[in-house]
Amino acid sequence: MKYSIGVDIGGTNTDIGLVSSEGKCIGRKNLPTDQYDDAAVYIADIWMKINELMHEYGVETIEGIGIAAPVGNYYTGCIENATNLKFKGIVNLKALFTKHTDIPVVVSNDANAAAYGELVYGGARGMKNFVMFTLGTGVGSGIVVDGKLVHGKTGAAGELGHVLLYPDGRPCGCGRKGCLETYASATGIKTTARELLDQHPEYQGVLSQVPRNKLTSKGIGDAANAGDPLALKVMEMTGYWLGIAMANAVAFNGPEAVFLMGGPVKAGKVLLDPARKSFEEHLCFIYKGSVEVRVSELPNNDAAILGAAALVEMKEA
Repeated sequence: MKYSIGVDIGGTNTDIGLVSSEGKCIGRKNLPTDQYDDAAVYIADIWMKINELMHEYGVETIEGIGIAAPVGNYYTGCIENATNLKFKGIVNLKALFTKHTDIPVVVSNDANAAAYGELVYGGARGMKNFVMFTLGTGVGSGIVVDGKLVHGKTGAAGELGHVLLYPDGRPCGCGRKGCLETYASATGIKTTARELLDQHPEYQGVLSQVPRNKLTSKGIGDAANAGDPLALKVMEMTGYWLGIAMANAVAFNGPEAVFLMGGPVKAGKVLLDPARKSFEEHLCFIYKGSVEVRVSELPNNDAAILGAAALVEMKEA
């Protein structure tokens, strides 16, 4: 049995997992990312946790360390100007790890890691061409063409969360207006709910009882599944916008499937049905009947770690 390490770096927490070649996360550790402002100390502590995991599970060697990081660059091994981390600027993760080990280290962003995790351990096994959308606070994506993850010239290819739906639409954190992320993310879902609540003061349903600043995408999804009409409308609109983006993405690589993962996707049919309907309506005729819209098959609790660990498979690419 072979093993690798997956490291998922989030703004608040860092999850570190020991992953078998069968795609099982057999052990994990955690660090509070937001308590570190020194990247060298942070990496040293991650390495300590890796050694603890290996010792606890009797693993003597690992194939590599895969790191899913905000603005992680596969080519350079760096985090580049992440806005949600205390250590700023360009942080060379690979170089920092070389002070502790000569084990191969592979870095990419979280959405690319999710896509590669789906390819290595999930529902995309055996596929050569697919697209992954990750819905969370923002919208990320990874594009696989001919079995390889697309990185582009700078390592930043595949940011489909920042394709424009409406050029004069909602302001986006990237500085533009109308990006998919402002409509189909958890943040976008909350914005849509607030807009509809403003437009329908007569509404007296579940969401009207929640303070506007306490609305969550999960709460909206739960209300939609309970039949709340305004919540259902929110999910219908979100699915409509997401379907347009998925249909446009198909033109990039003529994929076998488009995969969805992330918190909002857990709402199920109230989001997926309108998304699939919109996808079929907006799909160019030459792709009709050839592309599935599927939910990620990576286990929810381990998806980020498995995605990061899967990056190790690219170490010889």
